[in-house]
Amino acid sequence: MDGYHLDNRILETRSLLEKKGTPETFDGIGFCQAIRGLQSARHESFHPKFDRQMDLAIAGAIAVHPETPTIVVEGNYLLMDSDPWRTLADVYAATVFVSPTLEELKSRLQRRWIKHGFDPKSALQRATTNDLPNAELVIRESRKADLTLNQNYTEFGMRYAF
Repeated sequence: MDGYHLDNRILETRSLLEKKGTPETFDGIGFCQAIRGLQSARHESFHPKFDRQMDLAIAGAIAVHPETPTIVVEGNYLLMDSDPWRTLADVYAATVFVSPTLEELKSRLQRRWIKHGFDPKSALQRATTNDLPNAELVIRESRKADLTLNQNYTEFGMRYAF
């Protein structure tokens, strides 16, 4: 799904660059049309992918052959019960929701932003003002998945509860 991020120049003109990652910063309609199109594809199709290092989508970087037996789609808003995301509800064969605690998610997000060059304070700011509100939106407004992985962490590793 991240390949459908709108380009930073578009986000800048719409004053959305600081909110990158929120639903309105994606080409959600284009994404949903592309996923729906896979059901009846007769020819190989090409889809964008997101390059985090360059912070941009790369067009035509993922090839999908019409005889591919299983396609895994990943993204925050795929189970949202609002348009355009809800138009995919009947497309998925199975859905999985990975659900760490918000505290663990905050820690992961801060580490991610540090890896991308943010200092710890700025990384925490980015995580708490943009990413965590998105996570709360997803939790609040998504349909129930077929399988939810509630991640519980201990000092000895990760445990999953189904």
